[in-house]
Amino acid sequence: MHIPSIKKLVEQIALSELRAAEEAILEEQTPGIDVPGEDEGEQLTHVIAAIWIKEDMESTGRELKESLREYTKKVRKSID
Repeated sequence: MHIPSIKKLVEQIALSELRAAEEAILEEQTPGIDVPGEDEGEQLTHVIAAIWIKEDMESTGRELKESLREYTKKVRKSID
């Protein structure tokens, strides 16, 4: 997981395009947007994170920085 890549996706790509990219990666196709990552797994991680953050920002009114922090907390908690 590369935080700057996730931030870039959140800032530059519409939610609908991120969802389409997620679907393309899951279907083992090339996404219609440039998704940073060394492999499909990392690309999928970045897209899923960006979707979660965008949805969190919309539903809570949080700023990007706050939603990103919440996402990373969630990931760390799932690893522990």
